[in-house]
Amino acid sequence: MTKLKPFFSPKIWGYEKWTVSSHPHGRSLPPDYDYPLLVKIIRAEDTLSVQVHPDDDYARIHEHSRGKTECWYVLDAKRGASLVCGLSGSYSAGELREAIRENRLDPYLNSVPVKKGDLVFIPAGLVHAIQGGIRLLEVQESSDITYRLYDWGRGREVHIEQGLEVFKNLRPQVIREFSGRFECPYFTLDTVEGEAELASEADFAFFVFGGRGELRGVETGPAVRTTVAVKVRRNDTVFCRKAEKLFVSAGIRGMKITPRDV
Repeated sequence: MTKLKPFFSPKIWGYEKWTVSSHPHGRSLPPDYDYPLLVKIIRAEDTLSVQVHPDDDYARIHEHSRGKTECWYVLDAKRGASLVCGLSGSYSAGELREAIRENRLDPYLNSVPVKKGDLVFIPAGLVHAIQGGIRLLEVQESSDITYRLYDWGRGREVHIEQGLEVFKNLRPQVIREFSGRFECPYFTLDTVEGEAELASEADFAFFVFGGRGELRGVETGPAVRTTVAVKVRRNDTVFCRKAEKLFVSAGIRGMKITPRDV
C-alpha cells in the first residue's frame, strides 16, 4: 500500500489534483507504472467550458490515445449548484454549429442540479460542463483528450469541428446520494463507511472523502506476510496492489476505485 502525493494543476477557474495518475502530463504513480485510470479532485470556482470527449475508437485513430469516459462524485457543492450534462433535446451537428457560432448554445444544454454525495456518469460523447461552486472527484480513463465545444463567449480556443464529430445525443445517468456500487465498462466504484476489508483481482485505489484514521495494507505471499499502516484524513488516496488486502478503520468514509478489463 502506498499513500500517493497528487500532481497539482492550477487552472483559471480553480484547480485539479491528479491523485491517481500514470499519465505523462502529470504523475502520482511511479514512472515505470502504467495504470488505465486517472483519478482527480476538481475544484471549480468558476464555470468550465462546455466539453466533449472522444470514445476509444476515435481517440485511437485521431489522437493515438485512449478515449475518455468518466464519472463525477460530488464532494461539496454550494446551494443551487448544477452541472451541464447532455443536451436539452436531440440536435444535429448543424444545429449545434450554428448555435455555437452565434454564441447562443445555452438553451441547447441540459442543466442538472446536484448536491454533495451525488454521482453523475459521463460516457464519451456526452456534452458536459462543471459549473462554479463545486468540488468533485473525477474517475476516468487515463486520457487527457478534451474538445472544448463552447466557452460562453470568453474567447478561448475551441475545437468545434472535432467536438461535433464525437458528440452523441446521450442522456446522463445521475445517482442521488450515491452509496453502494457503480459499474461501467472501465471501472467499478464502491463506497465504504467505517470498518471494512477490501481486496481485488486488480490494483485499486482508495480515496478518503470523510473522517480520519488508519488504513492497513496486508500482503500475503508464499513465505512472507507484510503489513503497512498509514494515517489518513479527508482527501488522501492510497494505492493497493491486487495481492494486497486493505483494512479500513472505523470513522473513515471513502471510495474504492477499481479498473475493469475492457
